[in-house]
Amino acid sequence: MRIDPNFGRKDRKGRGPWVHLLSAVLGLAGGKAQLLRHAEKPWASATFSGARHTVALAFAGTEGAAAGEAFIAALPDHEFTLPRHLVADATISAVEHTLESEPHLTVEAEFLLLEEE
Repeated sequence: MRIDPNFGRKDRKGRGPWVHLLSAVLGLAGGKAQLLRHAEKPWASATFSGARHTVALAFAGTEGAAAGEAFIAALPDHEFTLPRHLVADATISAVEHTLESEPHLTVEAEFLLLEEE
């Protein structure tokens, strides 16, 4: 699944980087993930502003589960390149493995994006 970075261009401050973030996350997942949900919450400190993003992905099948495990291993050290934003933190917040007729892996990741001036 690919996301068009031109879709849903922001009109208001703080609503644009999610498209680029999701595209980068799905790319890091090797094209094997299905986007389940995305949530965004504004974030600010005394010196920085941005947003916290939560992304849930599903990986199906043996190949998908292997891609999910690779995603989990790669995320903490991955250098994201997003226009006008810095990924200050990227963590895995939840992982669920199930074995029904085939392996299935659900991963929830959290990202802190800071606006660059």
